[in-house]
Amino acid sequence: MSIRFPNIGINLSYVGRGISVFGYEITFYGILIALGMMLGICFIVLEAKRRGQEPNLYLGMILTSMITGTIGGRLLYVAFSWTLYRGNIQSIFNIRNGGMSFYGALFGGILGALLFGRIKKTSFWKVADTASMGLLISQIIGRWGDFFNRESFGEYTGSYFAMQLPLSSVQSGSVSALMRENLTVVDGISYIQVHPVFLYESALCLILLFFLLASQRRKKFQGEIFMRYMSLYGLIRCFTEWLRTDGIRIPGTRISVSFVISAFLFLFFGTEALVRRAMEKKRAAARKRRKEALYAAEEQAEAELDRQDKEKEIAAKQKQEALAAKKEQEIRSEENQEDDWDGTLPSARKNREDAEDGEVSFAGKNREDNRDDNMPSDKNHQDMQRENAVSENADSAEDSEL
Repeated sequence: MSIRFPNIGINLSYVGRGISVFGYEITFYGILIALGMMLGICFIVLEAKRRGQEPNLYLGMILTSMITGTIGGRLLYVAFSWTLYRGNIQSIFNIRNGGMSFYGALFGGILGALLFGRIKKTSFWKVADTASMGLLISQIIGRWGDFFNRESFGEYTGSYFAMQLPLSSVQSGSVSALMRENLTVVDGISYIQVHPVFLYESALCLILLFFLLASQRRKKFQGEIFMRYMSLYGLIRCFTEWLRTDGIRIPGTRISVSFVISAFLFLFFGTEALVRRAMEKKRAAARKRRKEALYAAEEQAEAELDRQDKEKEIAAKQKQEALAAKKEQEIRSEENQEDDWDGTLPSARKNREDAEDGEVSFAGKNREDNRDDNMPSDKNHQDMQRENAVSENADSAEDSEL
C-alpha cells in the first residue's frame, strides 16, 4: 500500500484506496471526482453571475450533460473492451467496478449540452466557453484519483519525478517488459519505477486553466475558449497517452484510442480556432474601416453644418450692424430736427406751412389779375396802334397840302 518518490525523498508508507462508511466502501477516486465536479460547477455558476448570465441555465445544462456523459463514457469503454463484457452483458451496467472513458463522457456531455441548448433555444457556444473551464477544474482535481488507484502511469523512467509502485498493487497488463527489467526491491517488496502521468496531466491542466482565464479578455468570437480547451487538452493528452502503458487500445494494435482522439481534437479544433480568429480579425478590420468612413462622413457633415452656421451668424451679425447703423442715423436725424425746432408742434408747423403756401399763391393770383385788368388785350392794343398810325398818316398829309 506504499507509494514512493525516491529521487525527491518522499516515501508514503500507506496510501489507501478508499474509506468504509457503514460497511460501504467509498473510493478516494470517486470522492475526488465528486469534489472536482462540485468545484467545477461552483466556478461555472459564479462565472455566469459575473457575466450577467442566468445560472439556472448552466445548472440545467450540467445536469443534462452529466447524464448523457455517463452513458457516453461507459459505451465508449465497452465498445473498445468488448471481449470483457461479451460473456456477461449485465456487467455493462455495473459502473462501480470501473470502466469509463473520459472522451466518451466528454462527447456524451457535449451532445447533452447541444440538445439542452436546442430545447432552451440558447447558443451552445455561449455557454461552452464557461463550461469548458469548469470541466478543466474537475479534471485537475479528479486526476489525483489515479494516484490512489495506482493507474494511469507511464513507462519506466529514472527522471526526477519517478514514482515507485508495488508490483502487486497494479494490474499486470499495465506492466511492460522494460518495467520488469528495472524492478527495485525495498524491504523485500518489488517496485516498478514509472512516470507519474496523473501528476503531469494535472499540472499541465492547471497551466491550461490559467491560460484560458487570461484568454477571455482577448477572445474574438463565442466558443473560442471552448475550442482552445479542446485543442490544447488534446495536445496534453497526446503527451500523456504516449507515456502510458495502460488504457484501451484499438483492437489488434498497440495504438491508444485516446491518443488518436487527442490528435484529432488538437488538429481539428486548433485549425478551426485559428481560421475563425483570422476571419473575425478581418471582419473586425472591415467594421473598423466602415466605422472610420462613417465617422469621416459625419465629421464632414458636421463641418459643413458648422460652416453654414458660421455664415448665418455672420449674416445675422451684419444685419444687426446695418439695423444698428440705420437706427443710429435715425436718432441723429431726430436730434438735428430737435435742434431746429421753434417750439411749434409738428402738426401746427405743417398747418402754418400750408397756410403760408396758400397766402403766397393767393397774392400771386391777385397780382396776375391786376396785371390783366390794367393791360389791354392783344387785339385792343393792335387796334389802338393801327388807329394811331392812321391818325399820324392823316396829319402828315395835311401838313404836306399846306
